Amino acid sequence: MKFTLIDRKAPQPKKVLDYAEKKVGKLDRYFHEDAEALVRFQEKKRNQVKVEVTVRTKASIFRAESYSDSMYSAIDASVNTIEGQIRKNKTRLAKQLKKDAFVPDLSVGEPEKVPEVPEEKIQVVRSKRFTLKPMSVEEAIMQMNLLGHSFFAFRNADDDGLFAVVYAREDGDYGLIMDEG
Repeated sequence: MKFTLIDRKAPQPKKVLDYAEKKVGKLDRYFHEDAEALVRFQEKKRNQVKVEVTVRTKASIFRAESYSDSMYSAIDASVNTIEGQIRKNKTRLAKQLKKDAFVPDLSVGEPEKVPEVPEEKIQVVRSKRFTLKPMSVEEAIMQMNLLGHSFFAFRNADDDGLFAVVYAREDGDYGLIMDEG
């Protein structure tokens, strides 16, 4: 697994970076060699820290973020969240994960006791159809706000009519997800 460690606003000590690489490295047993892990550290207000872990494979993206007063506990929580996502969806992810991802490695010593999480049934409770109209990003944000939604799908008139989604971020700004075409 390839690692990228990014610290925003305040550089992290080497021991925190090493700890993050060690903990996220434990997820390596689930993924093939082509997986990439991005760990982003951010200092927040009131002595809070945020750790965001994103693991990208050819088929999936796993993401978790956690807030804490300690970088170490935030790293642990993020890694545990991703591991929980994997365990929860292990039958759906079976083709994408390593063959022996859930077999304990006895050479390391005592395997960690992680409780089995029952797989939830995916159920679509509402379906909606509408025509995606070409519009600018600014128009899409205005339309999203007028509807009171947190996201809005549209065809980006500034990008040859490709599919795009604007969304409201927690910090009050907006995000844009675009089709690569």
